[in-house]
Amino acid sequence: MHRRPAPRTLALLLLSSLALVASGCGGASDSTTGAAASTSGTTKLALVAYSTPQVVYDEVVPAFQRTSAGRSVGVTTSFGASGEQSRAVEAGLPADVVSFSIEPDIQRLVKDGIVSSDWSSAPYHGLVNTSLVTFVVRKGNPKGIHTWSDLLKPGVQVLTPNPFTSGSAKWNLLAAYGQASNAGKDPQAGLAYVKELLTKHVKVQDKSAREALQDFTSGNGDVLLSYESEAITAQKKGEKVDYVTPADTIRIDIPIAVTKTSKNAAAAQALVDYALTPPAQQVFADWGYRPVNPTVLKANAARFPDPSGLFTVDDLGGWTTLNADLFDVTNGSVAKIEEQAGVATAK
Repeated sequence: MHRRPAPRTLALLLLSSLALVASGCGGASDSTTGAAASTSGTTKLALVAYSTPQVVYDEVVPAFQRTSAGRSVGVTTSFGASGEQSRAVEAGLPADVVSFSIEPDIQRLVKDGIVSSDWSSAPYHGLVNTSLVTFVVRKGNPKGIHTWSDLLKPGVQVLTPNPFTSGSAKWNLLAAYGQASNAGKDPQAGLAYVKELLTKHVKVQDKSAREALQDFTSGNGDVLLSYESEAITAQKKGEKVDYVTPADTIRIDIPIAVTKTSKNAAAAQALVDYALTPPAQQVFADWGYRPVNPTVLKANAARFPDPSGLFTVDDLGGWTTLNADLFDVTNGSVAKIEEQAGVATAK
């Protein structure tokens, strides 16, 4: 079984990546780490985030820098698999603002004193956007993928990232688990579905949601489990894909927080505050992310209908319970399924 690099080594690698790009000007890129926004300014900030919203921050950060609060602020950014990004910050990667794809990656930093324990008391409960788990399919949906049961049809190959590096993958598997378990009421049914999916239909588990999308658009697999936002972003970039949102799926909640270790906390908070303003939230919406700002969400309501069987992580028992029961690397049910399938976990 392949071993993941030690957190300190990973942090040093990411630090090196940031150092290489910090001298350059930003621009949209599909690289998973080390992208840079404009670094000019007397106040310096580092934004460390999960992989998929890079296209959003490539617009939001420069717009922030045109405001009075951001005019003198230089920003470097790093994007990568959510779990690895969180562990890198834990191990010493500088960060003033963090945004990960799952709450546990924020809570890891709370335990280490890097993020305040009251981060979720911020506006919109500390979220910057939401999304849904959806099915990304080939143009025209040639395999007729519409429901979760369709994923288990003979010959259907599914892509989803590794849940021990990618927060997106945890959301995907929680959606699969939740729909099969009647929103957590029948855990065994949920686990049976996840086991069949992972062991019989998922052949490759990439490190991040962005890498999984690149794998899919290169021609691998019949369906990709991913964010609704990632599907819309792919279409906007000209990829020949469609997407189907199943009737039963989970709402994805994306947190954002200022770190307690920031030397420029006021500027960092100003960046977070700007990300929640109508102009910035509209950029999120334009790239397929569901806004948390109610005014912007209402203005885009026709683009983001809720499926009939939408459920939340709280409906399944909450992250604390789910992380222990499903994703604990020693005793978690999903970890055991992955180990049986020969997939590396975070041990």
